[in-house]
Amino acid sequence: MAQKQSAKNSAGANSRPGQRIRDERLRHGWSQAELARRADISRAAVSAIEVDRLVPSVTAALALAECLGCSVSDLFGSERSASPVQWAWPPRKGRVRYWRAEIDGQVLSFPIEEPLTTEFAHDGTVVDGTDRCMADDTPSRTLVLACCDPAAGLLTSQFARISGMRMVVIGRSSRAALKLLAEGRVHAAGIHLCAVGGRPDNAGIVSRELGKPAGLLRIARWEEGVAFRDQHQTTTLQGLLRPRIRWVGREQGSGAEQCQKQILGDRPLPRHVASDHRGVAEALRSGWADAGVCVRLASEEAGLEFLSVRQEDFDLVFAKSMQDDPRIRAIIRVVRSPSYRRLLGDLPGYDPVNTGDLEWTGTSRGSTH
Repeated sequence: MAQKQSAKNSAGANSRPGQRIRDERLRHGWSQAELARRADISRAAVSAIEVDRLVPSVTAALALAECLGCSVSDLFGSERSASPVQWAWPPRKGRVRYWRAEIDGQVLSFPIEEPLTTEFAHDGTVVDGTDRCMADDTPSRTLVLACCDPAAGLLTSQFARISGMRMVVIGRSSRAALKLLAEGRVHAAGIHLCAVGGRPDNAGIVSRELGKPAGLLRIARWEEGVAFRDQHQTTTLQGLLRPRIRWVGREQGSGAEQCQKQILGDRPLPRHVASDHRGVAEALRSGWADAGVCVRLASEEAGLEFLSVRQEDFDLVFAKSMQDDPRIRAIIRVVRSPSYRRLLGDLPGYDPVNTGDLEWTGTSRGSTH
């Protein structure tokens, strides 16, 4: 009982919650990193909680109290309340469903976008400015990934099965995803920005554009090329470049746009643009385009013809400062698992030979297994 009262006795019943946690941590002789390890949350979260910049989830609050030998009420008292909505980016007006995740000590709300790439129930709803938060224990156990991988759902399901946590996938092109990562609005970004053997490679581009040391976790080497409808009776790229062939373009800054430039050269850019690989396939199936750049998986899923143009390395990028975060450790473990590698190898155009390799920027180059 004396131990349970330590938070009030050592820090004072009227001190702020963050100060109580800091005092208890120091009383135990622990660093922020040590408390984070014991509570299974990120060090950035501990830092933010101690300065009252982050209200911990129910799960995190219980873990902190247990580690420090205190009750939740002793640590947080009556001051603990739900944090206000802090959007990762502005939502549309009206009714907005959202997911919540803790990133670098902040709990951000992510407006749910269509089409959905993650099959998780939403954490709350904002209706005409009124927040109706339904879940409070998910932010510290949610990893947010921005990428264009049409097989991201496979990784999401394996992440949930193996780690017991959840991964929310936000559909973005490679450079848009990298920008979100640089701004601290996602945990990881999926990129494919050059052909295999090209210079600079993914790591070189990340070094130049991210502005901080990072890890690149290899997901797969995949095939990118041109999907097209078979009624044109052509088997060559030259045949697909005839004036009567209608192309659907790719978003500026995407890896597919780089492949498109390689194919089209100085020819006029397509008038219409698809935002992702499956968008290209849908444009072709619906009949308002004849050809477009995507990965083989999206083309074969749609029953289209495909001409391979190049192989690309698809990597997940995360800040090196996040390497000890439980969610980052979990995603590395999942990607390296035999079950995920086996499932990935069954997909058309995905080569898992180097899946799970980890390379660091801002340090000596090389892969870590």
